Amino acid sequence: MSLVTLLPFIVLIGAMFLMTRSAKRKQQQAATMRNQMQPGSGIRTIGGMYATVKEVNDDTVLLDAGPGVELLFAKNAIATVLSDDEYNRIVHGVEHDLKSDTDIVPDDASSLTETDEPAADASAASDDKPIDLGKKDAAEPKGEESADAAAEAKADEEPKKTDGDSGAK
Repeated sequence: MSLVTLLPFIVLIGAMFLMTRSAKRKQQQAATMRNQMQPGSGIRTIGGMYATVKEVNDDTVLLDAGPGVELLFAKNAIATVLSDDEYNRIVHGVEHDLKSDTDIVPDDASSLTETDEPAADASAASDDKPIDLGKKDAAEPKGEESADAAAEAKADEEPKKTDGDSGAK
């Protein structure tokens, strides 16, 4: 056999070797992560449930999923061990921002519209006049003649009722 004939087989065997090696490495990382679980850690199961580790055994994990809810899972059913900040963000909705402890968006919009003027001056400064946006009606009817003309124009726009014959034969 020539080298050209064997080359596809060699490439195929090499690709299979690389794929199995990366899968084995991922399995080892997951096993290491599961072995490092401690009581109090936040986790996500392969089914997508978030819980706190209560007790770790050889092959099982006892999880606290809520008040009075304890679940026993196999260790290999744990998808991820989460950091405390990530677990609190996902489960409790707590955002911990190290940069600032102030709200970025205020609870009410009043602080966005505040002015330096006192409240009495601010209320007096506002006008109750409607704002003209520059839109004008096309034709405003004036008087009885215009009203009759508008009614006739409306009647012309409506489709005519027929008995089914279109008149074209």
